[in-house]
Amino acid sequence: MGSFWGLRWVLNRILHLAPVALLATFFVFGMLYLVPGDPAVTLAGENATLQHIQEIRALYGLDRPVVIQYADWLNHVAHGNLSVSLLSGEPVAGEIAHRLPNTLLIVAGALGLSLLVGVPLSIAAALRPGSRFDHWSMAIASSGVSIPSFWLAMALVSVFALGFHWFPATGATSLSDGVGEALRHIALPAIALSANGIATIARQLRTAFAETLAAPYVRTLRAKGLSPAAILWKHCLKNVSVPLLTVIGLLANRLLGATIVIEIVFAIPGIGSMVVNAAINKDFPVVQGVVLVTVALVIAINLMVDGLCRLLDPRIARA
Repeated sequence: MGSFWGLRWVLNRILHLAPVALLATFFVFGMLYLVPGDPAVTLAGENATLQHIQEIRALYGLDRPVVIQYADWLNHVAHGNLSVSLLSGEPVAGEIAHRLPNTLLIVAGALGLSLLVGVPLSIAAALRPGSRFDHWSMAIASSGVSIPSFWLAMALVSVFALGFHWFPATGATSLSDGVGEALRHIALPAIALSANGIATIARQLRTAFAETLAAPYVRTLRAKGLSPAAILWKHCLKNVSVPLLTVIGLLANRLLGATIVIEIVFAIPGIGSMVVNAAINKDFPVVQGVVLVTVALVIAINLMVDGLCRLLDPRIARA
């Protein structure tokens, strides 16, 4: 019976989020027409005749109303087809499948670094409230929020790639070509992308840990003689797990969008740089395909986080 209600909850969430995905794709599709330039002119070339440009518009259906074009694209998506790129003529789904692993690898690396540094930092600061370490760590975390990721990326390239030659300055390799080499290529992008994540996790969790450690039941546990480590790992961490999962979900969604700048700085062939080039050239199918995949990833992350929160806190499941 529990699995039935769990499946019903997932389906209900998907039904509620599906209109959001449609609205996002329609909004982006309409916004593309506000970008200066004509994709038919780009395809035909600067010296093309007006007749040739009109033929290209008719060939790709660019001469039809925006709503009709969107409806046609939506019909293709319903049949599992993301259409083909106007510039390369390649299937959009294939291009996204080729580039998406690079983006996900950077996001996973940045999220992992954010957790590895941010969580211990928040715990150490919460255990010493009001101390110099608490003030300095939170001050550093606040500065991490304000540092632009593209500036940090260029600084890392200048020092560790061009200066010490420890890491590649550009490009990416897949995990199938070697885990070590793939990690070397994503190291600098992940570090540049994780600065904001480390600061966010450290600041948010420091407050959550401090409130939990000051709770009455924690004083009772101390009075019973439990060690600080047992109180922290067996009791406090469980109560902080829901805020932590919420922060992780929000951060993962934010990192997906932030990879655009990082991929351009490091010349990484991911979906971020792909959508920028497609938007500049008004390659509608590519932009729509990337937006649809990104929205699907965001929905999947939110569903996963909400489901885990329901499992960890029964009060959420009953709400």
